[in-house]
Amino acid sequence: MLKSTDYKAYSNFIESLAKKLTKFYYSKLNKSFKVSNKLKGRGYDPVTSADKAFEKFIRKEINKKFPNHQVIGEEFGYKKSKSKYSWVIDPIDGTRSFVIGNPTWSNLISLNYNGYPVIGLANFPILKKYYFNTSLNSSYVSENGKKRKIKVNSKATFSDMKLSAAFHGSLSLNQQKKIPQILKRMQFPCSDALSYSHFAEGKLDIVIQCGNKIWDIHALIPIIRAAGGIVATWKNDDARKAGNIICSANKSLHNKILKILKPVSN
Repeated sequence: MLKSTDYKAYSNFIESLAKKLTKFYYSKLNKSFKVSNKLKGRGYDPVTSADKAFEKFIRKEINKKFPNHQVIGEEFGYKKSKSKYSWVIDPIDGTRSFVIGNPTWSNLISLNYNGYPVIGLANFPILKKYYFNTSLNSSYVSENGKKRKIKVNSKATFSDMKLSAAFHGSLSLNQQKKIPQILKRMQFPCSDALSYSHFAEGKLDIVIQCGNKIWDIHALIPIIRAAGGIVATWKNDDARKAGNIICSANKSLHNKILKILKPVSN
């Protein structure tokens, strides 16, 4: 468990990092960029020169302040040490959005202690806002320089819930046919980490996504939990394992959706 003084020090660090990242984007990366496909012929998974520049910048900032910490990044792999602290980085979450000029991409950074995500940052440079937590039960959004505490919509019910889902090509058509109640209720756009952030803010009540990697979800776990939300895999397993993820605004909604997902969660 982190002490409250540690929470304060680390959340101050990620707040200043959020501001630096947005500044870095506008001063260095807000221009044309190169795109390459990581999956060459086996599908499409884009990476840009900006992904790499962001990750180098984040690693440099972490290294300056916490040189002995471990770092796991999507683009440059694992820097191991004996430290109980590790940082998990997705330099651009939503690279497809970034490539087409959709403003919903973000920088995701998680601080893990003994393997558990304890502090998260979701920074949206184009939207000029960032989400983060400062403790086990306090999450905030900072927008236009104004900070406010956020909470999930714990009163949401199945009949009035706002559900957002994206299968990212992971569910076949036949599998999708097994969850008609989900398909029917997918009426709100799903945009990468922004959907998880909107959920933590109480704007969405259920978010369902497929195929998340650890760097897609670790930063969001502490933000969601501190805002009162439930985050797990479709098998109701620890969300740290990543994969297929569900966020729910309360227990009864969570159990109901898990039941509906059962035919496709094995």
